[in-house]
Amino acid sequence: MVLLILTTTALSITVGSRDISLETVWQALTAFDPTNTEHLLIRQSRIPRALIAVVVGLALGTAGTIMQSLTRNPLAEPGLLGINSGAAAAIAVGISFFGIVSVSGYLVLGLIGAAIASALVFLLGGVRRGTNPVRLVLSGAALTAVLSALTQIVLLNSPENVYDRYRHWMVGSLAGRGTDVLVAVTVLVALGLVMAYTLSRSLDVVSLGEDAGRALGASPNRVWMTAGLVVVVLAGAATAGAGPIVFLGLAAPHLARLIVGVDHRWLLLYSAAIAAVIITCADVLGRVLAPPAEVPVGIMVAIIGGPFFIALVRRRKLVHL
Repeated sequence: MVLLILTTTALSITVGSRDISLETVWQALTAFDPTNTEHLLIRQSRIPRALIAVVVGLALGTAGTIMQSLTRNPLAEPGLLGINSGAAAAIAVGISFFGIVSVSGYLVLGLIGAAIASALVFLLGGVRRGTNPVRLVLSGAALTAVLSALTQIVLLNSPENVYDRYRHWMVGSLAGRGTDVLVAVTVLVALGLVMAYTLSRSLDVVSLGEDAGRALGASPNRVWMTAGLVVVVLAGAATAGAGPIVFLGLAAPHLARLIVGVDHRWLLLYSAAIAAVIITCADVLGRVLAPPAEVPVGIMVAIIGGPFFIALVRRRKLVHL
């Protein structure tokens, strides 16, 4: 999986709507010339974009695994906590009322919106009264509907240019993401990944059920709160940085279970790696499919991954949760 990630990352740096030779790519990495436009393109655009794709994939794959394990729901993904809708609402408000147009501004707004929405989901789901996956999922669905409606109200009553800016983020794209976004997202995702891996044993226990978890010495409430925070950090950072990327958090854990089973020590690692490979490949294909225009990575992930996942479900028996 590490070799696959390295290969797809190198492919992302090399391939694009503009043809650049492998020799030029190597020179940009080893003998950078700031007066060479192709070197600048590689250093300031393609490298950050490729690395952000990997980081976003790692985050969404891990977050999806945690959500499916906590809720014991094979269709669970990070959006159940209202992360996508919260980030979208915050960014729509920021663009409409405060005139924020920078990608770094979207990152801050997205993180704030994702955190607030997730906190509301936990409060509405009554986590203090015990961990009930059904109650939490229903709360997330209800809040998502409300936030989506509020976002539409804001957009419908805003100038046309506000909607144009918003839709470029909403489709899920890695274009225009620079080093500033890469650094911010990477720091948050690295923190979330470390926290997630420390939960691997607890997730093995809690995924058996609340009663079984208590019998084996785990505290379901504590695991839920910690894991929920991890999901917010991972999926919130990924969504804020690249926009809503659907499907990855749903499919990657299932593909990983086919390879390594249900042990979270390996499942978390493989889910993260698989998601990173999928999103990087999708981004490369989106750049070369209809040059010089680009198909946003969020659309490409759905187009490529959806039919593949359906075929996998029909032909092979997925591991039950």
